[in-house]
Amino acid sequence: MAVSLRTEVPGPVSRALMARREQAIPRGVSQATPIFAARTEGARVVDVDGNVFLDFAGGIGVLNVGANHPEVVAAIQHQAGQAIHTCFHVTMTEPYLEVAEALNRLVPGDFPKKTVLLSTGAEAVENAVKIARRYTGRQAVISFGHAFHGRTLLGMSLTAKAATYKYGFGPFAPEVYRVPAVDLYRSPCGNEAQTVERTLDNLRRTIEDEIGHDKVAAMIIEPVQGEGGFIVQPPSFLRGLRQIADHYGIVLIIDEIQTGFYRTGRMFATEDVGMTGDLFLTAKSLAGGMPLSAVTGRAEIMDAPQVGGLGGTYGGNPVACAAALAVLRVVEREDLAGRAKAIGRTVMQSFREWQSSYELIGDVRGVGAMVALEFVRDRRTKEPAQEETTRIHGLAYEHGLVLMKAGDHNNVIRFLAPLTISDMELSEGLGILGQVIAQTSRELQRA
Repeated sequence: MAVSLRTEVPGPVSRALMARREQAIPRGVSQATPIFAARTEGARVVDVDGNVFLDFAGGIGVLNVGANHPEVVAAIQHQAGQAIHTCFHVTMTEPYLEVAEALNRLVPGDFPKKTVLLSTGAEAVENAVKIARRYTGRQAVISFGHAFHGRTLLGMSLTAKAATYKYGFGPFAPEVYRVPAVDLYRSPCGNEAQTVERTLDNLRRTIEDEIGHDKVAAMIIEPVQGEGGFIVQPPSFLRGLRQIADHYGIVLIIDEIQTGFYRTGRMFATEDVGMTGDLFLTAKSLAGGMPLSAVTGRAEIMDAPQVGGLGGTYGGNPVACAAALAVLRVVEREDLAGRAKAIGRTVMQSFREWQSSYELIGDVRGVGAMVALEFVRDRRTKEPAQEETTRIHGLAYEHGLVLMKAGDHNNVIRFLAPLTISDMELSEGLGILGQVIAQTSRELQRA
């Protein structure tokens, strides 16, 4: 099913629903496109007006196996016929145990592991910090520039993007400290090695001089910073974090919520880095669209909280767990690792070609099928092209392509299409994106 627009976008039914939305739903709930989906399939979205869109957003990285994968749907239907909910704290269910066992096996690290299941990525973040604090007896937590870790109080406190996620919501959780991450595109240093060493030196000074080396419970890092604009953290930097964590007795939390399940070409982005975290966070594509998240980590750390200290009413819901088990079968059988790498090569080639043609594109970066374009008004000053990015985003959905923005200034377009997207769909979507970038570049030159 190719792109097929029967009406203008948004169509009349979506516009009518938008009017109802404005009356019923607060403005703080954002939406990337002014369309209402009626059904989804693979890498396609059909809206309520019958328009067919290609999906380069994947529900913000949730649909690595594609929307409504038949095996996932069948698993959900079967489990719903058996038990929709019991609450694991009341009556345990085997799917929870099976997902925990699978994650204990799959998460990097040659040591005994345990897993707690939750509902959202923000819950995973909150619980990982709780576990680290209980284990170390310390309170301080370090996060990094460009980070996004959720919209809860602690999640917001750890998140770096103030204007969208934090403005007016303070005061924030105490004992949270933020230090710069590595941003090679905007680094004042001459090369990667210098940038990494400078960033690690700054982290060490913060621990020693601002916080106190015996006060830090945890550091939390995304190996590729999703909402921050797909900023890839170099392996040498991640290995440096591991060394610092070991030196000071700090729990290292790896947030793989967006990078996990073959988005980067590996099950987890840190697999090729030569280090491992103490706690790993997963969510998003774990359950193919069902709400499920997890904290997986060293057994002795995971066992630190007292009985009753971890969990939640819906955490590890059996229907969500059944979906996750189906996802894990699919990603292994369909070689999504190889597919992610092939998609990434194709996307990166197109992005590089556009970069050589349009001054508007300042940077192209990413790993595997987690690739992004950063738009700037001036390549010398690297001034973010926020308005132009918004224009590209709007033209894209008007032509049948769903995109997501990212970055501290919303001047990044991130590629998060399902890894099951066909070559034909990928080519068609890239064609639309290239077309709207060219149009926006021409408009900027005439301005």
